[in-house]
Amino acid sequence: MNTTIKTLAVAGAVAAAMTAATSHGASAQAKEKCYGVSMAGQNDCAAGPGTTCAGTSKVDYQGNAWKLVDEGTCASMELPAMADGSARMGSLEPLERDMPAS
Repeated sequence: MNTTIKTLAVAGAVAAAMTAATSHGASAQAKEKCYGVSMAGQNDCAAGPGTTCAGTSKVDYQGNAWKLVDEGTCASMELPAMADGSARMGSLEPLERDMPAS
């Protein structure tokens, strides 16, 4: 293979790799920890005292368990109302609501 063809082949491969990396990076969304939005056993981590980590929350929407969500969506996620009818929202900080019975 002559030098010109090799150079073009390498340049094409590099261009393809850069295009793939750029398009992948553009579609990746930044994430943040959102407390009080996961279903029981589906948290990503931090489920409070007596638990280890991922998948250890005991109740739906447990306030001290978090899930990774797209950045900027935590507080605006639509969640079912609490038993008393008040709004239930996610938080960037641990919450004291929806805690498992001791």
